Amino acid sequence: MLHQPLLYSSRTLTQPTLLASIFSGTGNNPGRTSLAGNFSHRDIRLEFSMQASGSNSSNSGRGSFSETREGLKVRTTNANAYGRAQEEVNKDEAFKVMETRPLWEVSPGQAFPLGASQVDNGINFAIFSQHATAVTLCLVLPKRESIDTLDGGTIELALDPHLNKTGDIWHIRIEDLPRSNVLYGYRIDGSQDWGKGHRFDRSIVLVDPYAKLVEGRRYFGDISKKFSKFLGTYDFDSLPFDWGENYKLPNIAEKDLVIYEMNVRAFTMDESSGLDNNIRGSYLGVIEKIPHLLELGINAVELLPIFEFDELELQRRPNPRDHMINTWGYSTINFFAPMSRYASAGGGPANASQEFKQMVKALHSASIEVILDVVYNHTNEADDPNPYTTSFRGIDNKVYYMLDDKGQLLNFSGCGNTLNCNHPVVMELILDSLRHWVTEYHVDGFRFDLASILCRGTDGSPLNAPPLIRAIAKDAVLSRCKIIAEPWDCGGLYLVGSFPNWDRWAEWNGKYRDDVRKFIKGDSGTKGSFATRVSGSSDLYRVNKRRPYHGINFVIAHDGFSLHDLVSYNLKHNEANGEGGNDGCNDNFSWNCGFEGETDDTSIRALRSRQMKNFHLALMVSQGIPMMLMGDEYGHTRYGNNNSYGHDSAINFLLWDQLDARKGDHFRFFSNVIKYRLGHKIFSHENFLSENEITWHEDNWDNYESKFLAFTLHDKSGGDVYLAFNAHDYFLKVLLPTPPTKRRWYRVVDTNLESPDDLVLDGVPGIGKTYSIAPYSSILLEAKF
Repeated sequence: MLHQPLLYSSRTLTQPTLLASIFSGTGNNPGRTSLAGNFSHRDIRLEFSMQASGSNSSNSGRGSFSETREGLKVRTTNANAYGRAQEEVNKDEAFKVMETRPLWEVSPGQAFPLGASQVDNGINFAIFSQHATAVTLCLVLPKRESIDTLDGGTIELALDPHLNKTGDIWHIRIEDLPRSNVLYGYRIDGSQDWGKGHRFDRSIVLVDPYAKLVEGRRYFGDISKKFSKFLGTYDFDSLPFDWGENYKLPNIAEKDLVIYEMNVRAFTMDESSGLDNNIRGSYLGVIEKIPHLLELGINAVELLPIFEFDELELQRRPNPRDHMINTWGYSTINFFAPMSRYASAGGGPANASQEFKQMVKALHSASIEVILDVVYNHTNEADDPNPYTTSFRGIDNKVYYMLDDKGQLLNFSGCGNTLNCNHPVVMELILDSLRHWVTEYHVDGFRFDLASILCRGTDGSPLNAPPLIRAIAKDAVLSRCKIIAEPWDCGGLYLVGSFPNWDRWAEWNGKYRDDVRKFIKGDSGTKGSFATRVSGSSDLYRVNKRRPYHGINFVIAHDGFSLHDLVSYNLKHNEANGEGGNDGCNDNFSWNCGFEGETDDTSIRALRSRQMKNFHLALMVSQGIPMMLMGDEYGHTRYGNNNSYGHDSAINFLLWDQLDARKGDHFRFFSNVIKYRLGHKIFSHENFLSENEITWHEDNWDNYESKFLAFTLHDKSGGDVYLAFNAHDYFLKVLLPTPPTKRRWYRVVDTNLESPDDLVLDGVPGIGKTYSIAPYSSILLEAKF
């Protein structure tokens, strides 16, 4: 007897073979079934055509079942075995059927494209799983509240491997399914042998890796919804986004970039932003602050991860960090969907998609490029002791993750799992994802988190010519994009200067960060390294056709100390985040300027202010691409604790009231140094500096105790620039070089002076043959008529 061929409640699982029989018939429409569609959450009538095994009649078996407000009623017919009983059910219950809706036609569908796609008048679903033995498509029709429990609203369709599978791709097509607001996922079953790498669990409804939108909770950090499920969705009803007739990409040359690393939510979420509460912390909030970005002078934003992630993942089980909210986003659920809770007013995934495009369009209109920080090295699914299975792990763990020979997860990410990036299927997923963000969202480039993992083979061993890295470099769609590697991982694969690049990949220059920090704070024996870094790191990048702009110079990034912390602490103080000080790097090369932490000592505060300006000046006059962190422009970013790493103990915001209060000091200095750089091409050479383009005023490079460096950058038109950095704790009186003919030196920058004298863009005349440079300070002079 056929019993519950299609279940409406996810509490009782569909028998894997049950609906398979629906697709196994012969006759007029082999492999097809009909489901009544367009029904409400509580009123449903489902009809299907079933061919009895061995029968030649196309209508030998037909049935339906209905759910009314009194509960589920099953009505089936199968020859004469129980027809009489069924007739009695029909008589007794017919009056309770609310309505009959149009039929859905269901067919095997097609293998490509993966994900949910429109096919004629239907929706096609396709998902890869090499090792699955059973795949069930789960649908939730429009009823917003049902997602958090998946109770009372899930329709499950088991796929027949004989009809609904091509190679390793499972697929099904449903006609007349709503073109938007449908939630979907998959239950997938297979081997339970962990020793062979399998982690199948059919009790979990999984997110489609190719879902273009993902639905979860609607409001960021809503603790009442911390156990929310995540499901794929789609929107084929909305009109194509209007990019505008006069829209164009900024297409800024790499050598001319000045990058601002920022977090979408943190940028405007604080009430001091002055924005309406509905758009604070959203993509639309970023649009409102574009004037600030223009005033600062940057021309590219590098957004911390904006792929869908679960900010409350740490609160799903008791642990030392279960009080924390993940505000950074390095914990990806899906590689195609924009973070839905960055939509304004809890608008959800479709609105998030539209508003992200509005943000990109507005930034491009302001000639600001958009670079995404992307995390293709691991996912949110954690490790085996504490898994958080939402997608890849349950779909095909053995394919999607790196495993050892005992089937255990390899962990080169420090997050419990490592994506199997150079497996052909995973590689294609990553490439498809990148192309999607370029074609659909018009982003200008990508920064790849822990990119050394992308250089590992399926067994975790380093590769000399990683297929994925080469494919990204050679891809036609990605050819216009900036591609930037964070060239290290947590497994010790440090590739700064040696990242496989095909003359396309740029790198976060970690050696620049370390060497500049050490020299500016006054470490002995670092002058030569400092000179190498500010002149473009030719020791790292002068090979083949690489250029200075293949090095991304930075002193501060989201990892570790903020700029304020760098000059205020010798040690980490992350007590509030529950990681016991084990998070982050211990070698921060920081200096507290004489006192650990906050102080009212005016001399220490003045020294710290001077040091922050020294760092920023060095960054902006260095050859290569400079990158600064959100909040550097006013000297302090509230990132939870002093130097929090990864997940913060509190929501992190840029404090606009503090920024406004300091615009006469740090903001003015920082923005004007950026504008000075962009106005003087001698800081952004296409090629490495020649002897005719730089003169080092140094004849004793081997002096270990020397902490002073001076040099002149030569301009073809005669507008030379002289720079000097004094990291000693005493004044130095230096002899200045002779300026070009008919010119004299004007002081543009002296970090020892109070604002506004610390930076005068037009320069201050009257500079003699010598200059007295204060301790821990720097100067910039320009040769002018």
